[in-house]
This record gives sequence, C-alpha cells and structure tokens, in this order.
Amino acid sequence: MPEQSGFFHFVQQQSGKLLEQTLVHIGLTFISVCLAVMVGVSLGIFITRRRAMAGAVLGIAGVLQTIPSIALLGIMIPLLGIGAKPAIVALFLYALLPVIRNTYTGITGVDPTILEAARGMGMSQAQILWKVQLPLAMPVILAGIRTATVINVGVATLAAYIGAGGLGEFIFGGIALNNVGMMLAGAIPAALLAVCFDWSLSRLQHLQGRKFRTALYMLPLAFIVLSSFYLLPVTLKGKLLAGFTAEFMGRHDGNIGLQEVYHLNIRTVVINDMIMYKAAYDKKVDVISGSTTDGRVQAYHLTILQDNRHIFPPYFAAPIALQETLDKYPDLTPALNKLSGIINDSIMGALNYRVDYLKESPETVARDFLAAQHLLQPPGDGSEGTITVGAKMFGDGYLLAHLYALLIPGYTHLKVVTKTGLGGTKICFDALMNKQIDLYPEYTGTGLLVLLQVPQKQVDAIITDPQKVYDYVCKEFMQRFHIKWLAPIGFNNTYALMMRQQQAKDLNIHSITDLQHYLAYH
Repeated sequence: MPEQSGFFHFVQQQSGKLLEQTLVHIGLTFISVCLAVMVGVSLGIFITRRRAMAGAVLGIAGVLQTIPSIALLGIMIPLLGIGAKPAIVALFLYALLPVIRNTYTGITGVDPTILEAARGMGMSQAQILWKVQLPLAMPVILAGIRTATVINVGVATLAAYIGAGGLGEFIFGGIALNNVGMMLAGAIPAALLAVCFDWSLSRLQHLQGRKFRTALYMLPLAFIVLSSFYLLPVTLKGKLLAGFTAEFMGRHDGNIGLQEVYHLNIRTVVINDMIMYKAAYDKKVDVISGSTTDGRVQAYHLTILQDNRHIFPPYFAAPIALQETLDKYPDLTPALNKLSGIINDSIMGALNYRVDYLKESPETVARDFLAAQHLLQPPGDGSEGTITVGAKMFGDGYLLAHLYALLIPGYTHLKVVTKTGLGGTKICFDALMNKQIDLYPEYTGTGLLVLLQVPQKQVDAIITDPQKVYDYVCKEFMQRFHIKWLAPIGFNNTYALMMRQQQAKDLNIHSITDLQHYLAYH
C-alpha cells in the first residue's frame, strides 16, 4: 500500500514531466516504425521478386534483432552521437525484421490460382502487386507492423540511456534511487501504450471492405501525427536543454531541489554520466549535473554555476562499512585510513582526468598514485578472508574501489573482490546492508539527504559546515544502521550545474539564479 500511494503521489507531483516523457516516447516509437515500414515493406517486396536473396536479407534483419538493445545503442553513440538520432536508428533496426518477414510471408502466401487468374486478365506485374498481392497480404503485413510497434514501445525505454528522453527516464531514475513509485511511473504508461497501440492495430486488421480501405489510407497520416509528438516538448518549454543523470533527477539535492528552491523550469533529459560531459561539449545539451572533481570539467571547457541558494551540501568522500565487518577484521580500518586526507579536490580531478578523458584504466591510475605516495605494498597471503569493495557507476567510485583493492591486501592478510558500476546510491547502500558488499565509498551530502532524509530544518542548520555534516551522518548512521563512516579521504565532490564556458559568457549566466532568470524571460 505505501508503494502504491508513493506511486500516485509521484505521478501527481511529476505530471508535467510524465506528459512530456509520454509524448517523446510516442514520437520515438512512431518515427522509427514509420521508417521501418517504408524500408521493410520495400525490402519484403524486393525479396519476393528475388527469392534467392530472401535468406540473406531476413538473416541480416534477424541478426540485428538479436543484438542486445543496450549494446546496439552503445554502438550508435560513436557513429551518431547521443540523443534522438542513434535512438531512432536503433529502434528502426529492431523493427525491421517483423515488417520484412510479414511482407514477404504475406505476398508469397497469396494463392497461386488467384495470381494466374490475374495474369490471364492481362494484368502487368505492377498491377498484380498493387491490386492483388498487397491487398490480400495486408492483414499479414499489418500483423508485422503491430509486432514492430509493440517491440519499439518497450525498447524505446532504453533511449533515455543516451539522452533521447522517453519513459525510460523515470525507470532509470527509479532503479538508481530504488524508488518503486518512480519506476512504476515510467513502466506503467509504457505498458499501457503498448497495449493501446496493439489493440488499435488489431481492430484495423478486423475491419472489412470500405472501412478497411479508409482506415488503411488514414494509417500513414496517423503515424506521421504520432511521430510529430517528439517535437511537442521543445515547443512547450524553452530551447535550453539540461542533461541530468537518472539519480540526480530524483534527488532533493538534485532536480527536485532545483524546482523547489530555484523554481528552475528547464527542459530535461536523462543522460548517462559517462557521456554527459561530452554531450555538453558537443552542444547536444546546454546544462549538465556534473561533479566538481570530474576531470572532464576542465577537458571540455565547462564552467560551474554558483549555487547561491545552497541546495548542494558538502560531499566529502569516505569509505563506509558495517561495524561488525570492521570488528571482525581489525586490520581493515587502519588500511582504509591510509588514504585519509591525501586526496584533495585538485588531485582527484587530475586522477579523474586520466581515467575519464585520457581513457587510462582505473587500476593503472590507482597503482601509479599509490606508488607515488609510497603506499603501494606487495599483497599479503589473503589467509584471513575476502573483502568485497563496491562502487557506484561513475569515475570517483571506480578509482576509489581500485585504490582500496590495492591498499587492503598490502596492509592486511585479506583478499579483495571489487563490484563496481553498481548503479545508484540506494543500490550500493542496500548491497552493503544485505552484506553483498563489505564497504564502498560514499559522500556526506548523499548520506545526509538521500539515505537519512533529514528534515529541512536540520539540514539548513548544518549544511554550510562540512564538519557538522560529517559528524551528523557518522552519529546517525551508527545509530540507525550500525554503519561506520571512516575518516574522510579529503576531497569534496559536490554536485554542480555546468554549462559551456563560452555559452555561459554569451548569456551572462554565472549562477543558478542567473539561469533561472534567463529561462523566465526567454
């Protein structure tokens, strides 16, 4: 019952965004289906005339559909960048097989005696195709279009991964935050769209005579109108576009806070952290939810907007672990504290630059850093047990996990297994509570606002003092969860809104308030 009420509350709160995502989702689906119908029907007709090529064409279309959708989207990024283009191409390729196959099957399935009668009446091949074969094959072709549409409604949820928008934004955000209401807000409308479109096309298949022909003539127009839905959100809001991570979208120290505190009304798309900075640099988005210590801020010439109303608290990083784990392995705490206080903001930014921009492996960068600090020791025998180090899905997490994976065996008799790329905060935290991992690096601001969900009055009293925030989360985590915050590593990786330096200068935007004023008057 609480999950259900949370779902309805979330839908009510985010009704505007839900409408925008639904329109975008419909547009993506039907743009790709329209393209697939034009190409797929043409190819289907072609291979009925060149039967020897049927196996090869259907085989290639089948292989394309067996590629995992997330991998296909990833392949498209280097070719087409991010946003609508790669998403539409990927969805188009997924929709091809059912359209080609059903067109081929429908046409080749026409009774040969009917074709012979048509030839006896003096019809040309083109006339037979348009007046006999296609009309008789149309129910089978429509079944293929129906299948392609339903497939694309589902696959289009993954378009949010590359900044194309759609209902996948809520799904990814819900997964990152372990927010069932948010996940359902994306999943239920997507399922309803699939059912609705499937039912509508099934009704068309069952029409007869003149009604069928009229509906068939109206179908292309309906598909074009539905395709245009993708453009509607652009006209409903300003032209500036923000690309935010899935987790940032659902956090109070994220997009929710921007709306509540700054009343920031900007069109948003969910975008993966790994491609977000490059998307800003390539002018695919105008504003991003970056991290201040990320090396790509400098590499891509981005500027950090001042948070003059302080919605982003201090985010000092520190490893956290269950107290019983630390009690079980007394040498673990001193080993972890070897990293305490030796990585400041500029050092972390430089390390991230090597990983994120120069594409060096996190393990290599971690090893080089520890060696330079004279902290790299040969691993012990691992006789005391195994520690599993987790990390979230972004640069700092990968680096810190590998730093600990090298430190722990060097200063204890423990082996280390890493589980990186675990997604959002709640996923890592729940894995720790369920003892699926033994420790992971967390941030004081995240602990305060996301995991503890401290009342705003208490947040306001301590948010400007990093030490007070750290002391508070230490005490509350131990009391509530029996989790220990170890000594801070030293850097403050706070959230920040960022824009391209030149664009911010041209628009005279230096703070989030400036951005809000610009959006209000444009």
